[in-house]
Amino acid sequence: MLRETDYIQERVNYIKKNLKKGYTADSLKWALVSQGYPRSEVERAMKLANEQLAKEIPILEERPKITLESQPLTLPSEKKGFFSKIKFWLFG
Repeated sequence: MLRETDYIQERVNYIKKNLKKGYTADSLKWALVSQGYPRSEVERAMKLANEQLAKEIPILEERPKITLESQPLTLPSEKKGFFSKIKFWLFG
């Protein structure tokens, strides 16, 4: 027989797995409630899942450095149209 902590952890694992797949927390919450799980247990499992996911996120040691490089402004070169190219080929 499952203990209460194991039972809640199953819901937590379900929530974590599906959050990683891209489902929203609200859709998972209502899916579990509609399957007959008590709302209070679903809320508790959701809170535990968020806490566990927060612990898995790596902590950045230092801030990333953002550098801005400017490029010289270049004007577009004059384009020759199709007929001027043909004129050049025909008449040199």
